[in-house]
Amino acid sequence: MAELSAIGASITHRRVLKIAVPIVIANATVPILGAVDTGVVGQLGAAAPIGAVGIGAIILSSIYWIFGFLRMGTVGLTSQAIGAGDHREAAALLTRALMLGAGGGAALILLQVPIFYGAFFIAPASAEVETLAKGYLSIRVWSAPAAIAIFGITGWLIAQERTRAVLAMQLWMNGLNVLLDLWFVLGLDWGVNGVALATFLAEWSGLALGLWLCRGAFREPAWRDWAQVFDSSRLRHMLSVNGDILIRSMLLEAIMVSFLFIGSGFGDVTLAANQVLLQFLMITAYAMDGFAFAAEALVGKAMGARRRSELRRSAVLTSIWGAIVAVTLSLAFALLGGAVIDLMSKSAEVQAEARVFLVYMIFAPVLGWAAWMLDGIFIGATATRDMRNMMLASSLVYVAVVVLLVPGLENHGLWLAYLVSFVVRGVTLALRYPALESRAAPA
Repeated sequence: MAELSAIGASITHRRVLKIAVPIVIANATVPILGAVDTGVVGQLGAAAPIGAVGIGAIILSSIYWIFGFLRMGTVGLTSQAIGAGDHREAAALLTRALMLGAGGGAALILLQVPIFYGAFFIAPASAEVETLAKGYLSIRVWSAPAAIAIFGITGWLIAQERTRAVLAMQLWMNGLNVLLDLWFVLGLDWGVNGVALATFLAEWSGLALGLWLCRGAFREPAWRDWAQVFDSSRLRHMLSVNGDILIRSMLLEAIMVSFLFIGSGFGDVTLAANQVLLQFLMITAYAMDGFAFAAEALVGKAMGARRRSELRRSAVLTSIWGAIVAVTLSLAFALLGGAVIDLMSKSAEVQAEARVFLVYMIFAPVLGWAAWMLDGIFIGATATRDMRNMMLASSLVYVAVVVLLVPGLENHGLWLAYLVSFVVRGVTLALRYPALESRAAPA
């Protein structure tokens, strides 16, 4: 396959940037779509449609986020297959990823009633908002197979270092979504259901485009070599890798949810300030993702080829660029953080409260740099058991710091606990890195 042509290419700064930059640009389009969704329903002149779209999108994005293991596991396994020159397995992994996506989406459709009931039980809203949100979800859930399968396609393309194709897919989906939003809501007056239908169509069209971008794999018979696709040992390995990542992601989600719940106990102003500041972390994550994804692809190929020197160089070069991004963001937050806060909230109380805790955002990119980059390195090496275990360790430390500091320091203690969890994850993964390198030694 033409996609495997990167095997044996040297690890250079240019190659790292070629992988990373399209991902950073693609990530930058995500908040724009959310802003358009909110802005379009805001033109309806009522608060309930805004709340319905917001809560509906949060429910689905939280569920889809759990399926992120499919993207991460697919990158690691596929890049290693490419590094080992195993074309058949690389193609079979695409088929498995698509089947898992379809299966996961079908399960979500079948279980939608209890899942959405549970979501509204945990986060109740007004009767009007819930009614509108349920209508929104009842439409969007039917594109779940496409949305989840796209995770697998994205991971497969990243492993091929075809991140410009990922960017094209993201731009297509978000651009179409925006155009349909405007047409369905402002032109046809379909309201909240129009927003949902726009996303439904955009996700299915995104899957179609993704399959077309992977057409090289479908020209070869290997993708439908069912003996290879359903090979029991490879399936067990894939399930083990994805299972470890799923547990790790659930622990990370638990930290985030507990952070929000604990923060809500400090009053509406502090809760709003925390929500504003969390956007700084989202910006950091989107920027760092590009270089973490580059690490996944390059480290995976080096691991598959059993080239320890290439693995180390991949880890070092991607981490250098990650560090440059982290320091740049820290400086930007120090210089412009106040202006960003004022842009995101017009409440003087929220602005003042957010400024009190802005210092944590200034240090967050640098303190989280190792965790973000080592996650990418360990995903590429499919050292997912280490990721799971170190995430468990950082979660336990987070809980301990919350118990010790929050009663006396309140929101300061909460932010310290959150940042400490980043540091612990980075340090513990760094301690496991030598063992990862040893696995890349020639057999």
